[in-house]
Order: sequence, then C-alpha cells, then structure tokens
Amino acid sequence: MASPKLAAGDGSYDFHLRSLSAASRDSAAAADPASDPNLLQSVRRVCEMCKEAKGDNDEMVARAFPVISKLFQRCATAPTLSTASRGVLLLTILQFFLDFGEAVLHDTDGSLRTFFRSCLSREFADPIVAERTLEFLIANKTKILSCFPTLVPQYFPLLLKLIASNGERLDKKFSELLPLMMSAGSFLPLFLSLMDLPMLVVALEKVERSSGTLIGSSIATIQKSAAPEMLLALMDEAYTGSAIEDQSGNSGSDDSGPLDLADPLFLDLLKDENDGIAAKHWTSPTISSTLQAALNSPQSDRLKQSLKMAPRFLTVYFATALRDVNNSLLCALIPVVMSRYAAMFPDKDFSFEVRKRLSDFLLAAFQRSPDIIALLKKPITDRLGEAHANPAKTELALHLCWAIGEHGAGGINHKDVARELFENLELLLYENLATSRLGLSQEPGFDSMGATSRKSSQARLLCFVVTAIAKLATCHNELLPRARVSLAKVARSRTSDRRVWQRACDYLGLMNEPAICLSVLGPSTAQGNGPGIVNWREGGTKMVAHIPFYLLAAQKGPPCHDFSYADLLPAE
Repeated sequence: MASPKLAAGDGSYDFHLRSLSAASRDSAAAADPASDPNLLQSVRRVCEMCKEAKGDNDEMVARAFPVISKLFQRCATAPTLSTASRGVLLLTILQFFLDFGEAVLHDTDGSLRTFFRSCLSREFADPIVAERTLEFLIANKTKILSCFPTLVPQYFPLLLKLIASNGERLDKKFSELLPLMMSAGSFLPLFLSLMDLPMLVVALEKVERSSGTLIGSSIATIQKSAAPEMLLALMDEAYTGSAIEDQSGNSGSDDSGPLDLADPLFLDLLKDENDGIAAKHWTSPTISSTLQAALNSPQSDRLKQSLKMAPRFLTVYFATALRDVNNSLLCALIPVVMSRYAAMFPDKDFSFEVRKRLSDFLLAAFQRSPDIIALLKKPITDRLGEAHANPAKTELALHLCWAIGEHGAGGINHKDVARELFENLELLLYENLATSRLGLSQEPGFDSMGATSRKSSQARLLCFVVTAIAKLATCHNELLPRARVSLAKVARSRTSDRRVWQRACDYLGLMNEPAICLSVLGPSTAQGNGPGIVNWREGGTKMVAHIPFYLLAAQKGPPCHDFSYADLLPAE
C-alpha cells in the first residue's frame, strides 16, 4: 500500500500505527495509557491521514480500526487512580469512530456511552476535557441527533455538572448545545435542573469540601449507595400513600460537615443520567437548611456565575420549547413552571431574572395556543387561589388573570371553562373588596412588604381582575349580567383604590356600547369581524370607507386630527 508521507519528523502512517499497536499491547502502559503524550499525537495523525487518503482510504481505516479500538478499551477501563487525563485522547478516538465507523460496521453508540460513564463522570471538572467535550458534541451534533438522538438527553445532568464546575467560560458553547438535550423524556427534568443550577453548584462545592478535588473522583458512587433504598421508598409512597421518611437529619445545617450520602436532595442534584423523574426535593426539609447555609456564607465565584448563567439558559430552553415542542409537552410543562414560580434559589437578582422569563414563557405559550388555558383550568384555578400566599404568587396570579381575559379563557368554544374561571375571578375580587390583607402571610414576620407596598400590590392585582372579568364577559356574552353586577359593586365600594374604581366605571360605560366594547375588550385571538372590529393588519388593502366612522359620531365639524391614515397603517 502506498501510505502517504507527511512532513519530515511527523512520520508515516505505518510508523504511527506501529506506535499505537505497541501501546495497546504494552502491559506496563495498560495501567495508565493516556500518560504517553505521543499516543494522542499518533491517533490524530492516523485520523488525518485516513481523511486525506483517496483510493486507499478503506484499507487504511480497516488496518487502523482494531488497533485504535483496543486502545480505546484500555483507556476506558484504566484504573481510577490514573494521574493523566483520558478525556482528550478518548474524544479523539471517538471522532475516528464517528468518521469511519460505518466503513468497518462499528456501532459508535456504545463507545459514546462508555466515554460519558467511565471518563466524563470523573473528569467533568477538568477545564480542558470540559471544553473539548462541548466542542466535540457541537461539531458532531447533526450526526448525533440523527443517529444517537437519546444520547445527549440521557446525560444532560452530567453536562450540567460540567458547566456548573467550569462557569461562564463555556457559557456560549453550552447554550449552543442546550437544544440537543431536549427530548420527550428529558423535557421536564431539564427545566427543573436548569432552575436548580445554583443548587447544583452548592452541592458540588459541598462534595469538594468533603472529598477533595472533583477531578478524578466519580460522584456517581454516591448515588449507587442509596438509590435502591430511595427507589423502594418511592414505590412505597406511590402504592400505600405513606410519606417518605426523612433520612437527611441535619446534614444541611452545617455546610462544612460531611455529606449525607442518603440525602435525596444531593442524590437528585448530583446524578449523571436522566431518570425521567421530576425532582421533588424542594419539598424536603433539607432544602431550607442547605439554602440557609449557602446564604450565610460568602458566595463563591462559581455560584455567582451560575446565578447569571441559569436565566440565560432558561431563555434558550423556552425559545426552543415554543418553537419545536407540541402542545402536549407544553401542557405538561406549564403547571411545573407555575409550581416553581415561588420556589427557587433565594437570590434577589436571580429571582427577578428567572421570574421574568417564566412569566414571558407563560404568556407566549398562551398566545401561541389559547386552548391550553381551557385544558389547564384546574392548575390555573389553584394558582389563583394562592394569590394571598406571598408576593411571587401574587405576581403569578396577576399574569394568569391577564391571560384569561386576553384569550377569553381559551376561546368562544369553551363556555363551561369560561364560566368556572369567571367564578374564580369573582371570588378573588370579592375577597379583596372585603379585606385589605392581600400579600400577608399567616406566619408573623414572613412578609416584609410595608403597608403602602401591600396596598399597591392589591390595587394592581384588582385592576387585572376587573379587566379580566370585563374581557371574559365581552367574549362570552352570557356572562355580561354577572360582570355588570361585579363591576357595579366595585364602583359602589368606598374602600376601592381610585385606580380600581376608575377602571370599573370605564368598563361599565363600555358595556353600554357593545360595538366599542368588542373592539376594545374583545379577545386578541380568534376575533370575529363584528361591528367595531378593525383588523389593522389588513389596513393596507382596505379603503378608507371601511373604517367605522360611526365611532366618531359625537365629533362634529372638521376632523380633530392632523395625521393621515398612512401614518397608522403598517408599511409593506
């Protein structure tokens, strides 16, 4: 065979192949094959030569594959006490498998999973291995998505540990890879893991203080020790209804103390593979003590970076979900989003950024598919009933009120749902007319808002409730009599905030003019072409006479404006 020659000093194909063959047979090198830097160079040169060869490509690959495959197995099964990093060498071999595996009928799926389980689980904190892993996955994402679609979704917890350990340096590369982690089985767990990224950093730092450096030690062994007992406890809870016994004790009360290996909080956060089970550790008593310990100590650089990265990752996640995910998965996600609106790492800036993204996603999802409101009537009703719990839940209820009114509780075909949601809005309105305790908790000292802030929060929510009632009645005419009664009670109430009183009076006046009311308060989606409705998107194709001038019947004399219709209609 005419093997291609390279520049002087680089050696030939046969030279590099003999070097790899000798290393794969050497029993002395078996304990630590990655310690020889020449092996990495030889693998790279063999890969390059196979790509550069034209007619002899198949024969070269056939000769190289058994040697490189044997070297891969030796590196993957090397003792855990190996001092050299195996990650870069294994990634280079994996690239050879992806490029030429079809020529030798090699299934690369098993090799990829071996890399994640035996190497990346121990070297995710190594900055070089972490960066090369992300670059490898990004460079091959098209092939991985088509040939191994379950690979990245299965190991997204391990990739989250990678980014949690390495910080903002790999932020952009991780964001590029994030859509690849989303599948039907990982969709919900991935959201919860992104929400808990700061908690993952706290858990990793706790392990680091207890066991030393994160590089070279597999955290997966922690899970294996308690996973069977935890699984049995979950099964017992599912079949008998008994609560899982808290085995965590006071493990989170002392941040410098030893890690409790049976703590379900850490078991869930530190797992390497996606098990498809939504995390439930925010209901664990351990969470409060762990968070308190984290808040009482200075924030590390890694924690500060995770607090900045998590909102950005959620932006990518939600954008991908709205673009690619069907309504069934969205219906499963939205209740989880609402449940986590007030349950997150208690950092002020982090909470603000995350809640902004959660609310934007909820409103965008309802805008995309208004029918979801009708399908999720029960969780929406539950969240409206929690509007008094704390400021975060008050804010969530406000957004839900707006969505209910804006989309007519899912549309004109969902009259039963509209009636039930209308009744809940009525109840929320009457409760707040009778009391000024919105936002107060039953636990003394829980709420730090002053009286002025509470009053402003109450008025703001009531404005949205009144608007939702008026909009819902405009979309579903059978609710108009009840809406007039509700708004009249607000207008007659002496304790109402001036803004709420004015809004109720305005809506009562609008309801006396059905055409104007439908134009102003009608739903923004699936709106008919009734009187008073102007579809401004079609304005460029309509004549001026199509504008309903009777709306200006009260105006006499020349036009009271100095603009042309060209200023109003959208440009082509």
